Amino acid sequence: MATGDRPMNLHLDHALGRDVTVSAGDLQLFTYTYRPDTVRLESPKPYLHPIRTLAGDVVSLLRPHDHVWHKGIAWSLPHVGEHNFWGGPTYVHGSSYVQLENNGSAVHREMTQLSVAGGRVEIAHRLDWISQDGRAVIDEHRALGVTVLDDASWVLVFETTMTNVSGATLDIGSPTTKGRENAGYGGLFWRGPRSFTGGTVQSPAGTGADDLRGTRADWFAFRGRHDETGRSSTIVMVDDTANPHHPPQWFTRSEEFACLCPAPFFSEEFALGAGDRVTFRYAVLVASGDHGDDGTAALADRARAVLTRPRTASPVWGVVA
Repeated sequence: MATGDRPMNLHLDHALGRDVTVSAGDLQLFTYTYRPDTVRLESPKPYLHPIRTLAGDVVSLLRPHDHVWHKGIAWSLPHVGEHNFWGGPTYVHGSSYVQLENNGSAVHREMTQLSVAGGRVEIAHRLDWISQDGRAVIDEHRALGVTVLDDASWVLVFETTMTNVSGATLDIGSPTTKGRENAGYGGLFWRGPRSFTGGTVQSPAGTGADDLRGTRADWFAFRGRHDETGRSSTIVMVDDTANPHHPPQWFTRSEEFACLCPAPFFSEEFALGAGDRVTFRYAVLVASGDHGDDGTAALADRARAVLTRPRTASPVWGVVA
């Protein structure tokens, strides 16, 4: 609810075969590009960008020159068996990063839900994860739910169920499981704007920066400041208690650039057997302002409450392959 008992006017616009934009009133909260024109080297996959606070500030970055495969918020996995669904080179122990012929793609198959009801937007679709040489690796069903909490914050619930269709066990890991220390990225990855560099990283245990990378927690937050306006914004990411390896280790940066990633495969591989499936769920709260240590912890509690709500069925419309 935005104010009192009046629901926020959420709506969506579907650019057929390309993307869905979710808005609150006249403000575009984000665009979800589900069929991007990304080059193979960057492991094409759906992403959210631009992402805005309710004050209109952009809190995401697309194709930064240092890591062009970073795309706003995206479900990105660098080591899925022999495949790279992250983008760019693959970490090979003893050789550092090597550009291999293994950059796979997460390809949109069909839209299964687009709805606005009860103050919530629901988007769901199916994807085929295809290897660079054209083999089927994973069948994914993904759902995104959007709720506005008040005049300052809104929440995205991201859910993915992945089924191994490769015919063999897939060991899902990270550069750290392959031998690179404290580089366990992979999962739901957020890249923040340039002006957030040097911002505050917060966990339930306190605040810091790159020193918090690799620690385990239910949630992490990033508090940064924007150029031009001088305003601040806050991103909070919450891990579902049912996720494998909960609570996860977190991959975060502040000193070089702003990012957050609850990384379930940070230092321990997950073996997904042939025909098996696994589900991950997260809440991402986007808030205007810097709410301080206690206020940010309270935002995490609110995001957790949204994540634990039962998901109600919504009418399906606009189904498009």
